[in-house]
Amino acid sequence: MFNLNNDTKKLAIGLMSGTSADGIDAALVEISGRSTTTKVRQLAFVTLPFTDAVRNRILRVAAGDFGGSKELCLLNFLMGRLSADACLAVCAQAGVDPHSIAFVGSHGQTVYHAPTVEEYCGYNVNGTLQIGEASLICEALGCTVVSDFRVRDMAAGGLGAPLVPYTEYLLYQDPARTVALQNIGGIGNITVLPKGAGLEGVFAFDTGPGNMVIDALAARLTDGKARYDAGGKMAASAHVNADLLRWMLQDDYLQTPPPKTTGRERYGAAYVEALMQQAAALAVSLPDTLATATRFTAECIGAAVRDFCPMRPDRLIVGGGGSMNPTLLAHIADCLPGCEVLTNEQLGLDSNAKEAVAFAVLANETLYGQCNTAPGATGAAHPVVMGKISQ
Repeated sequence: MFNLNNDTKKLAIGLMSGTSADGIDAALVEISGRSTTTKVRQLAFVTLPFTDAVRNRILRVAAGDFGGSKELCLLNFLMGRLSADACLAVCAQAGVDPHSIAFVGSHGQTVYHAPTVEEYCGYNVNGTLQIGEASLICEALGCTVVSDFRVRDMAAGGLGAPLVPYTEYLLYQDPARTVALQNIGGIGNITVLPKGAGLEGVFAFDTGPGNMVIDALAARLTDGKARYDAGGKMAASAHVNADLLRWMLQDDYLQTPPPKTTGRERYGAAYVEALMQQAAALAVSLPDTLATATRFTAECIGAAVRDFCPMRPDRLIVGGGGSMNPTLLAHIADCLPGCEVLTNEQLGLDSNAKEAVAFAVLANETLYGQCNTAPGATGAAHPVVMGKISQ
């Protein structure tokens, strides 16, 4: 049972599986306090990669036009089982007894995100669906699990994303300068922490595609042998095509003011196919298309800062898988002159573990009954306590 003593240091695990659907990230942390007294220390981190069969099934379901109730039922339990396996793996790495874990915060796997209201059965409806049965994690570790965070924010009128800004405010705020945090997973998202502002001053939104389009093109370029452009080497050896980039920059998502969120439903297979058709019409090679998509991700971030950040950040801290791509980082720096661009690693932190750690922190807040959203980021009418508790 979770101990509500603020000062007690607890062992917790945060789980994250993103839109890239590469696998489940598990971060083991020592955590104490709550809200602005939160202290967290990362002890271990592992990624449990999905097999090709599992990843392909997730991507098919996430496309929105495949599967039914049986598919979702079985995939939900499979994701729960794999989440439990990830917890056991990170405990094994740290030499920690799994039954000493106080709680787990599990984001789950997003299989569909529909933040914009649409007509459905005669009603105006939006929604989001993350799967990964929490009861299987409870059974494996014998501890409390907090899961399914996004739905409570959406019920309060929010977009259900981005959620990490709350934890970034707790852990990264700097009274002397405006700090922005750019996560680059499948989708890119930015959080801006204005200097001297409280939680109500924090704003955040999805900048557009992160690695999602790049990953799809890398897979095409290597006949499926590579899931991503390791170190940005493929992009670095090709050229950005100005005409194709100009076409990509006409994307109306870039002009949409925040709060806003996006995902695979916009930048998935159909988008990549349209991009390939445009590249063919312009006689742009596949390597150059990948290089152009890499530049596009950076341009999306530059546009987000230029057009929608009333306070220009003094520092942009890049995390997520994209922070391991030097070619992409160089493009971002080029798009943000005068802003210091660096990675979590340069601050002694772990970019890969950042979002998994965030869900341990969010779960900690849930268990204290503490509101754990930043309405300025999600557009919700008011703060809420996100997360469903399984014991």
